[in-house]
Formats: sequence, structure tokens, C-alpha cells
Amino acid sequence: MDTADAPGVAPVLSTPATRTFETDAHSTASTPQQLRSPEQIIIRYEIERTVTEIKSGRWKRIALQFPDNMLPDAPAVFECLSQRLTELPDNMVKNRGKQLEDPSPVITERLGEMTSKSSPEKLFILADTSYGACCVDEIAAEHVNADVVVHYGQACLSPTARLPVIHVFTRQPLAIDLVIESFKSIYPDHDQSIILMSDVTYAGHLSQINTALKAQGYSSVFTADIVHNPSSPLPNRTVPVTVQLDSTTLSQWRIFHISSPSDSLLLTLSARVMSIHVFPTATTRPTATAVSAVAALRRRYALLTSVSTVPVFGILINTLSVKNYLRVVEHVKSLISDSGKKSYTFVVGKVNAAKVANFSEIGAWVVIGCWESSFIDSQDFWKPILTPFELEVALVGDDKRIWTGEWNADFQSLLRETKRHPIDVPIGKAYTHEGDPLANEHDSGEADSEPESAPPEFDLRTGRYISHSRPMQVPSNLETISRHSYGNHQLVRRAKGEMATIGNHVSPGAEFLRSSRTWNGLGSDLEVEYDLSKDNVEGVLIEEGRSGSARGYLSARSDTRT
Repeated sequence: MDTADAPGVAPVLSTPATRTFETDAHSTASTPQQLRSPEQIIIRYEIERTVTEIKSGRWKRIALQFPDNMLPDAPAVFECLSQRLTELPDNMVKNRGKQLEDPSPVITERLGEMTSKSSPEKLFILADTSYGACCVDEIAAEHVNADVVVHYGQACLSPTARLPVIHVFTRQPLAIDLVIESFKSIYPDHDQSIILMSDVTYAGHLSQINTALKAQGYSSVFTADIVHNPSSPLPNRTVPVTVQLDSTTLSQWRIFHISSPSDSLLLTLSARVMSIHVFPTATTRPTATAVSAVAALRRRYALLTSVSTVPVFGILINTLSVKNYLRVVEHVKSLISDSGKKSYTFVVGKVNAAKVANFSEIGAWVVIGCWESSFIDSQDFWKPILTPFELEVALVGDDKRIWTGEWNADFQSLLRETKRHPIDVPIGKAYTHEGDPLANEHDSGEADSEPESAPPEFDLRTGRYISHSRPMQVPSNLETISRHSYGNHQLVRRAKGEMATIGNHVSPGAEFLRSSRTWNGLGSDLEVEYDLSKDNVEGVLIEEGRSGSARGYLSARSDTRT
């Protein structure tokens, strides 16, 4: 974070009333004033397909997850689904191909238990989400013991771990004539390689647009269909055959995107394709324009280089339903630990500046979430917020850090890439997880003195050298004291420069509170000095203080009220 961009005062530790209900920038659903007819509800929310999927899966308890701006339509959708489920008997629907991911053993067992059920279907509206609206809220669905989740609106399509999902993207209206006109003005050459993309809410119009363009002579236009694969070169989209054979050929293609893409998607595609043009859908007379993420990438690179000397990281878990999120949490912990730094893990639900500002000892945050929600770029936050990919780049030494502009928000592909090519981070000699300082006793004397003789690190943000950027490296003076005192309860004098420890573990958080806080509790203004050279430990005399009620205390030295 640049010094000029840093806020001048600490943020308010409460959520502003104006942001109680935040609107998703990528959703285009109706407002309470735009009441829809039953016919519009059936078409827009794909009632027939949803009922068919529910009957085919034989699910009895169905959770309906709406984003905040689609909640006005939720009662009408509930009524349409309930009526249609009652009208359609179970034996009228055969098992058809469902747009679901491969079920896990837990899902398969649950489906088997539901086979013998004959009770009517029961619907539940999830009026709020635990995390981002783009993610499937398995936590809220399990509170009502749901068998399946019907997710409406914009979706990150991240794989889930426990419940099957029916995605209903909703079909939004689109001025196709304006899209084709704008497309022709940008690409006059009919032989250019162009990928036609859109948000999931406009994906139903792409085939019609592609057909119209081919009729006008465009022969190299590829329509990117929706797939459940965030690790794809085009996240959650199909790619041309040439790109399937060689992913580097994606740089020869141009993208025409209908509706504004998310910041995470824009950063991901910026280094993979030749150019990106966006056709906005929120204006009355839209015109496609070229977009670039070069400035955003520069800011992100400056941000991650500024946190290379941060000693304490906070891990924000922003999902509990995305598959393999626990594996990436352990991966991030090991990266931070291997580099000699300390990490603390937090589960805060929806991330905002008021929540994370309560932990002033944290120097930077790492968000573990879906590939869309893990990217947070806002000046409202007091400390930098990184993705797991950016953390890997930040922890690499300055002499080895190379960033080609590639940016990746999907931690699934990050885990696979790390397995093939382990990250080379500066490894410091740290405490064992068991907290036994004697575990390092076999090391040589040269290794013991290495942490103290290591040169300080240069902080690009402040222009100063930092000597305590790796607090989990064991100083030799602390290790020597620990060897002699381990296993007994003798009082030892604190070595100069030694950090606070809790249960034989170095604790940068406790050290921050010990050295930085201005008030340490009642009696902290009295310094008690012990004479350690004598057997009898002596301290200051205890004096009787005031007594009585607040309206009039009695002094110990006089009976007068004060």
C-alpha cells in the first residue's frame, strides 16, 4: 500500500448504516418496484427446468438461495415452484442429465437415503448469505437440513463439497442489434480470432449473436460456453480446440465480453489474451470499449512487494463450502511458517474494513475464498489484503521474485502448480509445532548464529531496513536459555531482544501487545523490581487503598470522606 494512499486515521470499528445492504456490482436483477408477472417469473427463473431437476433427483428439502437484489422476486418464485411441484407427479419425470458436478460419496449416500422418501417437497428461502452471493451457501442450507441448493443469479461456479447444486443464472434481456453493431465497428476484419463471452446471466444470447455474425462473414468467432471449471484458461468457460492443445495460443485471441466482468476475471484474462473489449449493459446507449488491467496489476505488484517485510499475517477464511479450502489454508500456513513469519487464522464471514481493523497486530491479510471473492481491492482497509497467489510472490526473495504479469485467483490450480513446482521461499529456523526448543539441539553452532547474522531486509514502502521481519526464526540467545530452562520452572532473566513466548512458542501477537499498547491494566504504573541474586524475593510493600461507596470513599490514612 502506498503511503499516499494510506488513510490518515484509523477506520471506524462498526459497519456504516449506509452499507448494511450492499449491492452486487455484477447483478442485474429487479428492484421492488419492478413486480413481474407469473409468466415472466416462469421464464426468467427457469421454473420448468428447476422442477424437472428436483423431481429427477428426488430431493424433498430444497433451499432457494437468492442474492439481495433478487429477494423481491423470491416469494413469487417460491409460489411458482410449489405449485408446479404439486402438479407434476414423481413418476412423470425420468432421470435426465442434470447440470450437476460429479457427486461426492457423501452426496451419493444422501441421495440413496432420499430414494425411499415419498413426502411432498418442502422449499426454504435463504434470505441472507454467510459469505459472497456468488458462492453456494452450504452452511445456511444445512441449517434447514436441505437436500439440494437452487442458486440464483451470478455464480462463481466453484465446486462444492457437501450438497448438490442447481444453478439458475436467470435470463436477462439484451439488445442484440446494438451488440452486433458495436462488434462490427470494433472488428472490421472478418478473419480475426475472437472469443465471444458474457456474464452467466447473458449466456443464453451468445449462440444467437454468433449465428448472426457468421451470417455477416465472421468465420473465426468462438462462443465460450459455460462449464464448471474455474481452473480453465478462460475461467468457467470452454476454450477453442487450439487452446486445448496448447494454452499459450490463447494470447492470439481477442475477447468481446458482454457486460462488465469482475475485477478478478479482468486481471486473470489481461495477461492471457491479446485484447479485451467490454459491451456494458447498465447504460441506455451502450458502446463497447477497450479495457486494460495494466494499472491494476501495477498496484497489486506494488502492494505485494510492500508486504515482503511484514512479520505477522492474518488468514481470512471467506468460505466454508468451496472444495479443498482447508488444503489451501494449510498451504498458506506452511508458506508463512517456512519463511520465518507468523500467521493467525480468522473466520469472519463477509469481510469488511470494520472487522479486520480490530486486529492491529496483523501486518497483512490473505483471503481464502472463491476465485471471485478472494480479490479485494479497496482503500477502506487499514492493511493490505492479498490472494494466495500474491502471497507466494510476496514471500519469494527480492533477488528471485519474477512476475511476468500473470495473475491467478483460483487456488485449485494453485495447489496443482505448487505440487509440480514447489515454491522457493527463504526458510528460517523456526520452532517446531510441538514447541520443543530442544528439537534444534543437534544443529551446529554455525546454524545457531545464522539468524542473528542474517542481514536486515529493505522495506520498499518505507525505504528503511527491517531487522525483525521473520520473528519465528529462533535467536541463538533465546535458544540457549531455552535449553537450560526447558523442563523446569525456574525464573530466568529476559534476554535482550527476546520476544514474548506463550507455552514455549514465540508469539508476535503477544509481543505486539506487550510493546505497543499504552495501558496494561490496574497497577501497571507501579514497577516492581525483584532481587534475583537473593533467595528471598522481595517486592514493594502493599498499601491499603480507599474503601467505601462511590459517593464518598474512606481513606486508609484518615477517616475523612473524599
